[in-house]
Amino acid sequence: MPEIVKVSVRPLVEYAYRSGSIDARFRTATTMSEGTKLHQFIQKTYGEDDLKEVPFEMNYHYGDLVYHIEGRCDGLLIRENTYVVDEIKSTSLPLEDLKEDSYSVHWAQAKCYAYMAAVKYDQKSISVQLTYIQSDTKEIRRFTKSFTLDELFQFIEEVVRIYTPFAKWKNDHFQQVIESSKELAFPFDSYRNGQRKLAGSVYKSVQEGTTLFATAPTGIGKTISTLFPTIKAIGEGYGKKIFYLTAKTITRETAQEAFKMMEEKGLRASSITITAKEKICFKEKTICQKDYCEYADGYYDRVNEGLLDLLKNETRITRDVLETYAHKHRLCPFELSLDAAYVVDAVICDYNYIFDPRVSLKRLIEEQRKQTTVLVDEAHNLVDRARGMYSAELQKSVFLQVKRSYQSSNKEIADAASAINKFFIELKKTADSDFTVLNEIDEELLVHLNTFVSASEKELLLQGNDEELLDAYFLCHNFIRIAKLYDDHFFTLVHVGKSEITLKLFCFDPSNQLSKMRNGFLSTVFFSATFSPLSYYQNMLGWQDENYKVSIPSPFPRENTSVYVLPLSTKYRDREKTMKPLVDLLEKVLKDKKGNYLFFFPSYGYMERVYDEFMLRGITTDTIIQHQRMTELEREEFLEMFTSNRSKSLAGFAVLGGIFSEGIDLKGDRLNGVVVVGVGLPNFDTERKLMKERFDLDGKNGFEYTYVYPGMNRVQQAGGRLIRTESDKGILILVDSRYLEGRYRHLLPEEWKDYTVIEHADRFVGDPQKGM
Repeated sequence: MPEIVKVSVRPLVEYAYRSGSIDARFRTATTMSEGTKLHQFIQKTYGEDDLKEVPFEMNYHYGDLVYHIEGRCDGLLIRENTYVVDEIKSTSLPLEDLKEDSYSVHWAQAKCYAYMAAVKYDQKSISVQLTYIQSDTKEIRRFTKSFTLDELFQFIEEVVRIYTPFAKWKNDHFQQVIESSKELAFPFDSYRNGQRKLAGSVYKSVQEGTTLFATAPTGIGKTISTLFPTIKAIGEGYGKKIFYLTAKTITRETAQEAFKMMEEKGLRASSITITAKEKICFKEKTICQKDYCEYADGYYDRVNEGLLDLLKNETRITRDVLETYAHKHRLCPFELSLDAAYVVDAVICDYNYIFDPRVSLKRLIEEQRKQTTVLVDEAHNLVDRARGMYSAELQKSVFLQVKRSYQSSNKEIADAASAINKFFIELKKTADSDFTVLNEIDEELLVHLNTFVSASEKELLLQGNDEELLDAYFLCHNFIRIAKLYDDHFFTLVHVGKSEITLKLFCFDPSNQLSKMRNGFLSTVFFSATFSPLSYYQNMLGWQDENYKVSIPSPFPRENTSVYVLPLSTKYRDREKTMKPLVDLLEKVLKDKKGNYLFFFPSYGYMERVYDEFMLRGITTDTIIQHQRMTELEREEFLEMFTSNRSKSLAGFAVLGGIFSEGIDLKGDRLNGVVVVGVGLPNFDTERKLMKERFDLDGKNGFEYTYVYPGMNRVQQAGGRLIRTESDKGILILVDSRYLEGRYRHLLPEEWKDYTVIEHADRFVGDPQKGM
């Protein structure tokens, strides 16, 4: 029996016909997005006998393989008793810049459909029409060619020949994935309490193709408990691909380790970790143009060979592995990681590659999405991240500067920038305060922005190296994109300062957008140790009635953690007054029992003020303090200070919600106690105040949605650093009088609620069996 290779037309021709260099200037402009509305705009002009969205499929024999090729062509037109295949592409480029053979891959896609149509309708020759529509002006330009059936057969033969080495690897590899995942055993001797329940819930969700919200305690092993059942589901025919999304580098490393453990148990799956372009780029600047970067120059001429070499020889593709193959084949490491991401079985990456409309992996075709499970680690972080993804802002100064730069060299750009600048001036005149809130977008501004984008594209095509213009161009593009998403989950904020005017489209409730972005995937699993209250995260992440939820209690003995509350006021106005008892407590903790301790604070300023006061005491202890914008090396050095059997105690000062408050494992005597100062409330800035008002108007408790729930999440994450295994013991102290209030107390994990109140900080004595 010959092997069957299933492939859609688009990935087939993209593999065979990609060539040339990377040019990131026009990733948004030259990527011809097949926007549904623009396609329909063209299709409405078809004749009565013309067909649209025509499905085609065929079996094509090549060597010992049978290719099952399928796709859907945009139009099949009847013209003078002959057929014309119409392939529609939308572009933001000026149409006069498009030549007949500008995009060979577009002709290749259309010719595939033409061959299938010619065979199906017994045609000796057939015409192919490329129809380009300008996304802003709706202007249309068409190119037409005719081909004989023999010419199309020779074309298909060549496409399949080029694709075959990759197809053979892919078929053989996937068979190994299926067989090895069926045989795969859980990579530990036994499940921890709760792990089997979590794994079973994930498997059921993937099997039924639904969304799961899972609350599982810190230290239970959520990474392996979600990846393992998803891999097992693939072995049983439920899906083919996994995206494991994380917010932090350290949690990506945990996922990498999980794949290593499963591979040691026999799994034959491939995984890749995507590293941000700024971090992995080989050049001093991330300028993706062939005249600057030798790794961009001719990238598409070399990528097939390099990609196949990588896939044939590596299974766990980390940053180091990517860099090795990128150097070997002279390929951009970031672009290579993206190309590999469409092929490997599992992708470990940041949230934005799935949820951010600016950078999401748009080449995941519908059929791939249907076979993909998305695992969202520490999903509580996605709420604020998504607000940033679906928001956009513009500053007046950007356009004033562009106007000045181009007023003598390009009148079209200068006039377009001037119109936007004038719009901001008028906006300032109508503003009645420093901050003005609107519930709509001015259509006049969008017209000006589109005009600026069109003018900028022409200039950038000619010279392309003006970073000032390029930045303004992408700002406008993003603003226009977000404006199309604008609904009642947004508000518009105008900020008039002394020398700047800012206009921001702010998405205060990202639930609607997150729901849309996850549509089409087989299954999505949101999991976190701190979905508290679950109803808040359900609302913010786009819960639907058919979704599942599961909550796993902590598997660790309660007696392993001594929880205390010191009822001091940590509100800004009281901090100096309560400084002495707070530092008294920290000193007493360190003196009573030698060990390693983490002290968490709600802000850098507060942390640094306490640290200064603490150091004045001359306490015999080692100290380390978190600072802003730490490098990866500095983060590693911070954590490496926490070692067992130290000669002196260690006091680590860190910030709630920061890099050390979640995702780190300091097991055993590497961490003996945690002190959390405050209830973690976010800053009371203008955006937060407006969010509160909007949530109140929507019938929710605005103060809790905006401040309390996000703040207490930070507290739970920080406290969760303490107990990571069944044998860990330690002390947790919560410093704030608000922990005695019901609003805050009911958000604490069950195992923390039976706390002891500290009456006097300087006379505090903890449990000597549990860290003190």
